[in-house]
This record gives sequence, C-alpha cells and structure tokens, in this order.
Amino acid sequence: MIKKLSTYTFALLALIVLFSACKKEYESIQNIDDVKLKQYISSNHLTVTKDSTGFYYAVVTPGTGANFIDKDSVLYNVVVKSITNGTVYYNTTTFSSNFGTLVGYSGTFVTQTIPAIRTAILAISPGGTAKVLLPSYLAFGKNGLSNINVPSNEPVELTIVTYPERSQAALDNRLIQEFLTKNSLTATKDSSGVYYNILAPGTGTEVINKSSTIKAKYTGRLLNGTVFDSSTDGTFSQPLGGLIPGWQKVVPKIRKGGKLRMFIPSGLGYGSTASEKVPSNSILDFDLEVDSVGN
Repeated sequence: MIKKLSTYTFALLALIVLFSACKKEYESIQNIDDVKLKQYISSNHLTVTKDSTGFYYAVVTPGTGANFIDKDSVLYNVVVKSITNGTVYYNTTTFSSNFGTLVGYSGTFVTQTIPAIRTAILAISPGGTAKVLLPSYLAFGKNGLSNINVPSNEPVELTIVTYPERSQAALDNRLIQEFLTKNSLTATKDSSGVYYNILAPGTGTEVINKSSTIKAKYTGRLLNGTVFDSSTDGTFSQPLGGLIPGWQKVVPKIRKGGKLRMFIPSGLGYGSTASEKVPSNSILDFDLEVDSVGN
C-alpha cells in the first residue's frame, strides 16, 4: 500500500511540476518582453509612460499647438526598429512618402492593427515625435511579419514623426520645394500644384489635349531616386485623358518632340493608393519625351 501510494504521489507531483512549467512558459513571453523593454528603457535613459495594455511610449518632441484629437487629420512617418539588435525593419521615409488619415484611424500599420500608434499620436501636437516600445504580443506576435522581415516574438520600437501640415497637398508642396533646393534644380509651379521644367518645347504643330493619344518615352521615380516605372523603347502609346492627372495638367505645355521633367504631388499621381513599387502618398518625378501626337 505504501509503495502504491508513493507511486501515485510521484505521478501527482510530476503532473504538478509539468503544469507549473507549462504555466510559466505561457506567461514567460510577456515577462521576457517586459524585461527586454525595461532594459532598453534604462540603457537609453528614456522617460516613458506605461500603458495599461503593456506597451511604453514617450514624447520626444511635443510639436506645436494643441494635442491631436481623434477627428484631426494627421500626416506621419513610422520607423520600426528591433530593440534587441537595432535592425530597422520599416522606414516610411525611405520611400519619400507618408501615412495620412484621421487620428482615430491611425492604428493601422501595413497588415496589422496597432492601437499604440493612436495612443502615441494623441500625446503630441502637429510636428511632434513620439516613440512606442511594443512587446511582441502587441506588435507582430509569434508569427512576426514576413513582408518587412520582422521575426517571431520580436519586441520593437516605433518612432512616429508627425508633420506640421494638415493637408497632403501642403506637405507635398514643401517636400518638392526642398527636393529642388537640395538638388539645385529649377522648376515652374503649375496652378494645379505640379512643378515642371520644359527641357525642349518640341516642334510639332498638333496641340495636345485630353483627347490626344500620345506616344512617349518616360521614366518615373520616387523622390529617393527609386525607379518605379519606365518605357524608353518608344512603344508606350495612350490617350492622355486616361493617364494620371499630373500628366494631363502639364504634358499639353509641349508638342511632338518636346521633353520635360515633372514633379507631381501625390494627389495628382496615385494618391493614397499603394502598390508594390509606389507607396501611398508618394510624390512622383517623371522624365518625359513626346514622340508623336494623334488627335
């Protein structure tokens, strides 16, 4: 009986130990992440506020004026960085573009919903910057995020930089002007907001309008120099009225044989629609040569 009882006792103890180990393992990701975040905060001498859900945030620069509220429009960039090794996984500014939405909807990031972004924005004013320190379970979880190379269970730092401008058009105008100044370029601003430089007016007699079919060579770039589209073999032929509004506004200023460079604000390009090569709210830089015009 004593021997039998001892066997049952050992079995029960083994189950208790196994259950405790599983429970400890279940809780450990939160504990491990919090330890990592606290170490990061301490080593970087950050003053932070801890949200009740488990993330930390800090105001880096407060911005100007009253703090954002949910119904405000906000234009902002996000940088996502590992707190363990400093790897930058995502940087909006790399693409010379930005996010733009109402503050109340600002928690959407790539394919994830991260409410901490909205919390941080509500703590600052236009032009301000905030940092968010996210444990993995509030960031990209055990699956990570493969399209920006975030590994499993990775705690991250988000740097959220808001712009002082309240409209995308105003922000685009400033960024184009800064680009022109930085690169010692000159351009004329069309009433539509497109900046252009006519390199050759052309010698054709056909007037170009929205109904015209133009055959052209072109190269399209982002402001960081990334080429997102190009057709230089002379095969491109389309009605102007079916092309982006920025082309419709400026291409009629030249004739057959004409060449120009256009800096198109995002609202006259692809707007907030993102693609694999063109992020949302991207300013477009085009070189264009018109080979022929059909009316």
